[in-house]
Amino acid sequence: MTYQEEDLFFRYNYKMSKFFALIPAAGSGSRMENKLPKQYLPLAGRPMIYHALRTLCRSPGIVSVFVVLAPDDSEWLRHDWSEFSGKLVVFNYGGVTRSMSILNGLKAAPDASSIVDSDWVLVHDAARPCLSEALLNKLMNELADDAVGGLLAVPLADTLKRSDVSNRVEHTESRKGLWQAQTPQMFRYKLLVDALSRPSSIAMTDDASAVEELGLHPKLVLSDARNLKITYPQDMILAELILRAQLEGYGEYD
Repeated sequence: MTYQEEDLFFRYNYKMSKFFALIPAAGSGSRMENKLPKQYLPLAGRPMIYHALRTLCRSPGIVSVFVVLAPDDSEWLRHDWSEFSGKLVVFNYGGVTRSMSILNGLKAAPDASSIVDSDWVLVHDAARPCLSEALLNKLMNELADDAVGGLLAVPLADTLKRSDVSNRVEHTESRKGLWQAQTPQMFRYKLLVDALSRPSSIAMTDDASAVEELGLHPKLVLSDARNLKITYPQDMILAELILRAQLEGYGEYD
């Protein structure tokens, strides 16, 4: 059966669908110039991954949050995650690529939860610690009745230059219609498993790309730049400021 949108509408009972989240956290974060895996770097007094977990686990709409670690991860147990014990499920099934880690976690999920084919899965980066409750709720609300699913994203604002081999401008790229993908990216469990099981998905850096390979068109849900991905050491400074502002807004900053 093809993955046409009308097929998806027919196949899934939208009123009964539940929401789950998954964070792949098996990477090393080599560009951060630190021996400690990026997801464990200290940020606002906690490991970086804590902040994403906190937002997802506190959402009343999310049933469980799966974290996929590397098989040899020894850092996780050095920290106290007990405040998330009601929702957190940990798998040490990380693969050599992001998509493999996600697929391994998805395949393990039915044995550890009540997830079924029609349920939603929100895949989120451990390196996006500034996801707000408002953006999370916006994504879930806008996609809850969607045939395909979608992702948080922001329209590109900067001028784009294409370089040649000497790092000189070859030409200027049009930014019309271009968006910068973020996470969470939200798709049905079965659809996501099928998309990531294709050999072409192994090296893909986001889940929407794998879904697009099925001929589907994920919805872009307007986000903002504060939901940044931490890639380089200098990103930590900005993330700290954003998190501080969020916590002060909740009356929780110490």
